[in-house]
Amino acid sequence: MTATQNQKLYGAIEAGGTKFVCAIGDIHGDIKESIKIPTTTPEETLSQSLDFFRKYKNIEALGIGSFGPIDLNKNSKTYGYITSTPKKGWQNVNFVGYFQKSLNIPVGFDTDVNAAALGEYKWGAGQNLKSIVYLTIGTGIGGGVLIEGKPIHGILHPEIGHICVPKFTGDSFDGVCPFHENKCLEGLISGPAIMKRWGLQSDQFPEGHAAWEVISYYLASGLMSIILTISPEKIILGGGVMSNLKLFPLIRNKIKSMLNNYLQIPEILENINDYIVPPGLQSDSGIKGSLALGISQ
Repeated sequence: MTATQNQKLYGAIEAGGTKFVCAIGDIHGDIKESIKIPTTTPEETLSQSLDFFRKYKNIEALGIGSFGPIDLNKNSKTYGYITSTPKKGWQNVNFVGYFQKSLNIPVGFDTDVNAAALGEYKWGAGQNLKSIVYLTIGTGIGGGVLIEGKPIHGILHPEIGHICVPKFTGDSFDGVCPFHENKCLEGLISGPAIMKRWGLQSDQFPEGHAAWEVISYYLASGLMSIILTISPEKIILGGGVMSNLKLFPLIRNKIKSMLNNYLQIPEILENINDYIVPPGLQSDSGIKGSLALGISQ
């Protein structure tokens, strides 16, 4: 660690339901060291994360991008908590307070998808733009929204994965969302939904499989709502399902068809390949965005 003793270093946690990624990086977004820790109990997972950061004596601040729901209201008595999550054992965990007390440094806190959007805005596909939406399609579906470089917060935080979408013709699938069944994106085409529908993971479908039409239809329907309400300058699609790059042209073509020339803008009509894109940081959007949350403190 001698090479980094005189540098300003920042900590980052990308907290997911299956694993925590903990990292140390600098103000330029360069990751110096990172580890992965299985998400087990809060006591075990947070303690192991803390042990990683305690190796460094010169951390300026920590940034956390977390699965949720989480409390982002700084006037709330439960600010910094994971709240009503379905993740067993993680309800009402004082995430921010644990690290503030243990490390005695400022802690930035936001959703995992807002963090990923921030990473893409600073160092990835969203650079030099005023507004972007980052959507991850994997075990769950979530979305982060940035306007003027700042994550959107309202009475809670965006829950784009639960946008309700019109049914694909003839689709009788009963869905997997415990709240909305077969009405929302997460219930219809998240990783678990795909497995339940077809008995395959998204990277196992052969060429020409009917799943591609169904998945791209629902994603295009959700993105159409996002385009017409938020009007972002770029949409970035990440997560395990979107590692199947063949989905991108299908989604783009369906969006153009659904919008039916209503939006007379070159981003849709001429340059849609540059408007709906994969993450520029690939799998590092979340951890680099969490780093950015720390840097901003």
